[in-house]
Amino acid sequence: MVKVKICGITNLEDARLAINLGADALGFVFAESPRKIGPEEVLAIIKKLPPFIFTVGVFVNEDLKEIKRMVKICKLDAVQLHGEENPFFCGRVRNFTKVIKAFRIRESSDLEKMLNYDVDAYLLDTYVSGVYGGTGKTFNWDWAVKAKKVLHTRPLILSGGLNPENIKEAIKKVKPYAVDVSSGVEIAPGKKDKILLEKFIKSIKILP
Repeated sequence: MVKVKICGITNLEDARLAINLGADALGFVFAESPRKIGPEEVLAIIKKLPPFIFTVGVFVNEDLKEIKRMVKICKLDAVQLHGEENPFFCGRVRNFTKVIKAFRIRESSDLEKMLNYDVDAYLLDTYVSGVYGGTGKTFNWDWAVKAKKVLHTRPLILSGGLNPENIKEAIKKVKPYAVDVSSGVEIAPGKKDKILLEKFIKSIKILP
């Protein structure tokens, strides 16, 4: 069963909605973004979540000490590094938490660079100059298929332009470990749409 991460959570209502519909993980953006949320707000939400829900903090080129502080304050299960973090930096973060490294792929030759990173999962997102995720631009699924071959059995998370209309096709073609969606299930940046969210998650959960 493909895992589902709903990213850009900014309020308890959306968090509970996503979980009740079957989401496996929630993402909280600490980087500059329309979906940015503070640590006190994140902790307040996480404290009210049921057990077995995986929580992820999203950072972009953040200081190591700050990441460690946020993990501790918010009791995060993992971090998603969405900037130009190098393999050494990711390794240092992995000393105290699980690491998902996001790769904004510009060309297929970029895929080989993922092997330089020893992390817990690899997230593929669409490259848009100056924007670190949440663009709504669809990722090149042919590159995702190539990425799976490069990574072999390592967990691959597909992101970038996913929505209720294309999620079935994306999963059928790529067969990722998990999918990550934010803008594709929103009524506005940082506010999830109940109908879109329900359709997105149900489309995945009914797949064989």
